[in-house]
Amino acid sequence: MLKVYLLRHGETQYNADGNRYCGRTDINLTEKGLKQAETVHKQLKGLDMDAIYSSPLQRAKITAQVASGSDDVQTDERLIEVDFGAWEGKTKEEFIAEDLKIWESWMLDPANSRAGRTGERADDVVKRVDAFYKDMYEKHPSGTIMVVGHNGINRLYMAYKLGMPLKYYRRIVQENSSLTLFSLDEQGEFSLMKLNAIV
Repeated sequence: MLKVYLLRHGETQYNADGNRYCGRTDINLTEKGLKQAETVHKQLKGLDMDAIYSSPLQRAKITAQVASGSDDVQTDERLIEVDFGAWEGKTKEEFIAEDLKIWESWMLDPANSRAGRTGERADDVVKRVDAFYKDMYEKHPSGTIMVVGHNGINRLYMAYKLGMPLKYYRRIVQENSSLTLFSLDEQGEFSLMKLNAIV
């Protein structure tokens, strides 16, 4: 059984500024975001990890380095955040005012709708993230790893593995630099053990 300590990166300026959508924009952590990652490091002290994986975006990679206490972080493009298209850098209120229909289409059927008209479909996001975790099980079938990703990809993947329609992914809340723990067995069975937890 593979155990995964899954984190969302620490706070960024986009998070602090009205929770602006930050997909592929490569921005850094705020001071609060760094402190959040340091808190995770204290929570996980003494826990052995077989490997640390992260999105290549610096907000995730730096969170992974600080939270794990190691610079030995392997990045994987499949963990990059959702491409939000025209929503990038805007708050939900701003882009809904610009084009309500795009948002309604996404909320009704994100699996087959493109985020921000030109971005990714949720189904494509789930496929790439699921492929990553299948590879992780092959590499670490009885291991423990840390994975640092993003709000969008983490929630979509968990919704998929929990058997939820993807349109309900926003019902899962993952806070900045919060710990989620799940396991995967050889059949790919997903068990959610902790969400936004203190270890």
